Amino acid sequence: MALAQFLSRGPYFLKSLTVTSLGRMLKTPVCSWNNYLRKVSVHGGKSISTKIVLGIETSCDDTGAAVVDETGSILGEALHSQTDVHLKTGGIIPPVAQQLHQENIARIVQHAVSASGVSMEDISAVATTVMPGLALSLGIGLKYSLELVKKHRKPFIPIHHMEAHALTVRLTDLVPFPFLVLLVSGGHCILAVAQGVSDFLLLGQTKDIAPGDMLDKVARSLSLHNHPECSGMTGGRAIETLAQQGNILRYKFTIPMQRYRDCAFSFAGLQSEITRKISKEEKAEGLQEGQHLSCIPDLAAAALYTMTVHIAERTHRAILFCKEKGIIPPGKETLVVSGGVASNQYVRRSLQLLADATNFTLVCPPPRLCTDNGVMIAWNGIEKLSVGLDIFYNVEHFRYEPKAPLGTDISEQVKEAFIKVPALNLAV
Repeated sequence: MALAQFLSRGPYFLKSLTVTSLGRMLKTPVCSWNNYLRKVSVHGGKSISTKIVLGIETSCDDTGAAVVDETGSILGEALHSQTDVHLKTGGIIPPVAQQLHQENIARIVQHAVSASGVSMEDISAVATTVMPGLALSLGIGLKYSLELVKKHRKPFIPIHHMEAHALTVRLTDLVPFPFLVLLVSGGHCILAVAQGVSDFLLLGQTKDIAPGDMLDKVARSLSLHNHPECSGMTGGRAIETLAQQGNILRYKFTIPMQRYRDCAFSFAGLQSEITRKISKEEKAEGLQEGQHLSCIPDLAAAALYTMTVHIAERTHRAILFCKEKGIIPPGKETLVVSGGVASNQYVRRSLQLLADATNFTLVCPPPRLCTDNGVMIAWNGIEKLSVGLDIFYNVEHFRYEPKAPLGTDISEQVKEAFIKVPALNLAV
């Protein structure tokens, strides 16, 4: 295929192919085509300089950086996970997370830029998470980024962590606005409608802890950190693994907030109920030091099932609300699920059942992009750069915000709609 013929097919065709397949089609070495991609984009049949963004993420316990261009190509990325450290301490300790970010951020950013094959001079802007998150962690990323943009005289794009999670899917799938998005992670549980790059309607969020946090607490109560089948796993991953062997019907926990016809979430009461049941079973079995309950798989299965039913019921109400109010046009009904808990395959299968039952299309980013990473921050920077939003050249007085709402809160309207959710069998 001639180069001109290929370019005439447009940027979205380009984005849908891998570098290797592009090289084969053009009979061009992969490395040569990769270099070309980093320099040009398709626009009206003419080659122009590609927008390239360096993204930096330090909102919690992972130090991430990535270089992404406007076609959605991930040119380079690097990630330093603190999981092993925090598993030993039983949870994230903010000063420890801060210190680890400080020790690794320069190396991670340099690795991502080096792997991309571009220089800082080629980068159009630096995008960095500034809200919400752990204050001590956000501070490290912001300080490093501001020094970087001043040194290289680059524009700065502040990123809302949850907006980045919500729009990550648009890097891999051409999902048009508006769409319903469920963000489920260790720190958040949010239902919102994404109407634009930074235009969100908040339908509901957790009133207390997040689902990932609940699973971690249950895992600690079950001492899964030293369970032979869960070595090195996070609490949520351990629960998911053991639940596959469990009997979902042995224990019945209370599904939260079923009397409330809104889209709010609550997991603290469920976590307390499960913890009480664990203590009761431990006394009944008379466990010795270092021993594990024989019923762990059943408890894990019941915990995961109850949590998922709660999430699915609130999401179901959000779908019905959007349909009733005409917020999402017919024919474009899409449910995007992102965040760390979105990697849980049981949760995904259950939400797929919900989507099928309501004629919505379920779309999830690849699991590796569901957890915190630099790619999602860089891509959100690309999205903002493309529409000319939140691009700053004067960065003298920038501050991070540990707590930051997502979009315009219309949760009271959801509550006033008083929508009853029909039963849906999620015992899969």
